[in-house]
Amino acid sequence: MDFKIATLWQAPEINPVNGKARSVPVLNPFNKYGRVFFFAWFGFMIAFLSWYAFPPLLPHTIKKDLHLSQNEIANSNIIALTATLIVRLIAGPACDHFGPRVTFAACLLLGALPTALAGTISGPAGLYVLRFFIGILGGSFVPCQVWSTGFFDKNVVGTSNALTAGWGNAGGGITYFVMPAIYDSLVKDRHLTPHVAWRVSFIVPFILITSVAIGIFVLCQDTPTGKWSERHMAVQHNLQAHGAHASGDIVPIPGTITDKKASGNGSPMMSPDEKQLDEEAGIVQAKHGSSGSPEANMDEQAMIETARGETIVKPSFGEAVAVVFSPQTAVVAFCYFCSFGAELAINSILGTYYLKNFPQLGQTGTGRWAAMFGLLNVIFRPLGGMVADALFLRTNRSVWSKKIWLHSLGVITGAFLIAIGLLDSKSKSTMMGLIAGMAFFLEAGNGTNFALVPHVHPHANGIISGVTGACGNLGGIVFAIIFRYQGKDFGKTFWVIGVMTIGFHILLCWIQPIPKGQIGGR
Repeated sequence: MDFKIATLWQAPEINPVNGKARSVPVLNPFNKYGRVFFFAWFGFMIAFLSWYAFPPLLPHTIKKDLHLSQNEIANSNIIALTATLIVRLIAGPACDHFGPRVTFAACLLLGALPTALAGTISGPAGLYVLRFFIGILGGSFVPCQVWSTGFFDKNVVGTSNALTAGWGNAGGGITYFVMPAIYDSLVKDRHLTPHVAWRVSFIVPFILITSVAIGIFVLCQDTPTGKWSERHMAVQHNLQAHGAHASGDIVPIPGTITDKKASGNGSPMMSPDEKQLDEEAGIVQAKHGSSGSPEANMDEQAMIETARGETIVKPSFGEAVAVVFSPQTAVVAFCYFCSFGAELAINSILGTYYLKNFPQLGQTGTGRWAAMFGLLNVIFRPLGGMVADALFLRTNRSVWSKKIWLHSLGVITGAFLIAIGLLDSKSKSTMMGLIAGMAFFLEAGNGTNFALVPHVHPHANGIISGVTGACGNLGGIVFAIIFRYQGKDFGKTFWVIGVMTIGFHILLCWIQPIPKGQIGGR
């Protein structure tokens, strides 16, 4: 399918079963798909800005004010990542139960309060406690991706997920510009002391986070078809409206019976429960009406498979365990462990690493150079998802194409990490060039990973996204611990991460991308 620039603002063609868009109206916030896309990436970017507001000011200003050691700074980085890991594990099932929109806004509001309280810190213990609770904001990644997956169809979901996450992740880079700039302004223009200025600066992200959370609640909806609680009936109605029929359960709707009972001649008969279901589905349709978007052509079998395999359900504990421990979940989880884990750990120490190798740059200068690593997410992470979608379409919708692209990026990322670590260059041009090259493959790998995630157990997308996102944080914790115990020997940790990255990708490359016999996800 050739790209048409008009799709950037036109109402998208939609999947007739679940209402998911088949293009991303990036430039049209008035369209419900464009509006959700905007709040998904912008909400995550604002969350990331606050989540990583400490690292730009920690190496010098906060360290001096609170009399922190290098180990105490490293401990605070690990604690922040630990909180995010826990929240991401909780956020996944919460998305399946309450919907990603509510979960997203809740993560933002819960993380906003400790952000405002950052000024109350008086020592290492207070820093640990506040960074732990601010780490809740990192959990917003999971509902961001589940929300995007719920609004965009398989042909563009890699692009939408990569754009929302990539532009959101750029908050990690923006904060290296924003927080020092706010601090410098308060000191130079408002004549505040450094002791007061860094504390006041955290009020800015608090205001931004709260405003975005309110916008998500007021201006957006749970799914393309309306309320989260009515998603099953909306899909059922769409199937019936298009004349799709199948024996057995089509969509598992809580509190109703959807089994078809056969009559003597083998034709389906409608039970009283099904009549009630028809009435309920009609009410849903009347409430939400038509989206006003053109529908894509799908045959009956494709519609039934989409309804059966891709409508998110609330799995039982046993079903959730089976999903979490499947080999396909291991692929996306451990690949993300390497890529996003490395990104988080490197984001936390990159300013300090630059300050060690290039002390002449100072806190603000090294912060700006470190910011480039996060800002490259604006281009590189979306590029990974876009290439994955293009390969998927060019290979006749083969999910293997996305998986091969993922492992290729991972191995090359590992090679760059090893080169950075072994060289430990004191040449600014060499170091910055290697970091930029590594960033391309690492961040494109992050985008590709969440282009693959929607294909794996799509009926439990919240759980898969939560486990994968949490594993990314687990990687960040593991790598941050390695950085901590290596002290200022940052180069050694870089090549250790590189070796681990290559090893994981080689071990996982043989596993099939989706489970055998899986319905949906193709």
